[in-house]
Amino acid sequence: MTEPDRALPIAAIFADSGAGDVLIAFAREVQGQGVRVRGLIQRQEPDMHLVDIQSGQEFAITQDLGPDSDACRIDPAGFAEASVVLRDALAERAELVVINRFGKLEAAGGGLAAEMLAVMAEGLPVLTCVNGEQVAAWRSFTGDAGLLLPADITALRAWWRGQRSNLR
Repeated sequence: MTEPDRALPIAAIFADSGAGDVLIAFAREVQGQGVRVRGLIQRQEPDMHLVDIQSGQEFAITQDLGPDSDACRIDPAGFAEASVVLRDALAERAELVVINRFGKLEAAGGGLAAEMLAVMAEGLPVLTCVNGEQVAAWRSFTGDAGLLLPADITALRAWWRGQRSNLR
């Protein structure tokens, strides 16, 4: 599923499940090598949270609507609070910015879309996840500059080696 190298260091792990685990494992791996990795990963249980990969601070992104509610539980306020992590990553000029996923909110211009675009516009390497339903929106969002990678740690390592050599 890999594609030719693009000018911008933007990539998404393509998968319907398991991509988040691969993203977290890869981020931890390169962080352990001394790379300044910043960004947000998602924790699912008991409720969804975004977790600052550097500090461990958690941001609740779901709200309790009661047992009889069938409305969307996503809490936009949680995304707004968590967005500071991406703004800080930009200010710090992180070497790699990981973002839990490009989802429906981002596809509609909400969620973390503005911060993702700001980081991308500065040329910082960005790695996220995207599922099959959002691939067309991801391509549009990135101006078709976003590389799609399989949910495979070897593919991520190869992508990262290419980014590191481009930065030198």
